[in-house]
Amino acid sequence: MAQAGARTGKVEEGAADASLEALFVDPFRIHRPLRQTVPFVFASPHSGRTYPQSFMAMSRLGPTSLRRSEDAFVDELFSGAVALGAPLIAARFPRAFLDANRAPAEIDTAMFDGHLPIAVDAPSPRVTAGLGVIPRIVRDGAEIYRAKLSPLEAQERLARLYRPYHAALAQLIAATREIFGVAVVIDCHSMPSAAAIPDIVLGDRYGMAAAPLVTRAAELALEKQGFSHVRNAPYAGGYTTLLHGRRDRDVHALQVEINRALYLDEERIERAPGFEQVYHRLTSAITQLVAVEPSLLARNRPRQSFAAE
Repeated sequence: MAQAGARTGKVEEGAADASLEALFVDPFRIHRPLRQTVPFVFASPHSGRTYPQSFMAMSRLGPTSLRRSEDAFVDELFSGAVALGAPLIAARFPRAFLDANRAPAEIDTAMFDGHLPIAVDAPSPRVTAGLGVIPRIVRDGAEIYRAKLSPLEAQERLARLYRPYHAALAQLIAATREIFGVAVVIDCHSMPSAAAIPDIVLGDRYGMAAAPLVTRAAELALEKQGFSHVRNAPYAGGYTTLLHGRRDRDVHALQVEINRALYLDEERIERAPGFEQVYHRLTSAITQLVAVEPSLLARNRPRQSFAAE
């Protein structure tokens, strides 16, 4: 879709935005099984597709261009986990508006027209590239905003969307660990197909966020369904795996990136004809993965290895 006509001037704090207020009230959805029977929690931080009207007014881009930053329909692809006994949390806010897989202090201060009343880290390569917690660009490199933002934008988005999402995910993890003595977070994403990449990239932060047993179990489950995969390249895991992956507390976090070419029309942001097949293959892989015995994931367990199935 073509960009909107050029507009200049400072972004105004306009009238009340009912769509934004609805997001503040309900920033995420938790899909729960009737009873949690496995020590897994699935999370989809980038599949949100509720775009506030005020955000659209601030943007230079049309809806389709903004949606290219989404991990579109990933929450649906992994929803089979719920029937298998695992909860799934999915952000409703779009990634172009707020990226829940970045640290809260990864902010480009140049995007704002005044001093930010929040902590800000030194610019990281991601922030410099325009992909901080409040992105400056969409994934194809187009600038999102037509003017600088009010500092209150950053404060409000973090306080009313970002922190509630991570607090809810932390609560799911704590409840899971209370039941099973261990918790495994599967952080669900998709990746553009432009590069020569496999079907799936698994990121465990080089073993820091998840035990090798967890990652290997995922690899075996994916292989059985015919998915090609690599580990930690080019995606080793984002802020979710860093924040919530605590092996010392029997909490593991594994990032899963699925190639969009398998299930998505990347130009139109629509489900491709292969969507249902990929959904069923993923659900079969999840079925095998969540069958891992929880006691094997506890700290200081005797070393064991997986035999190929």
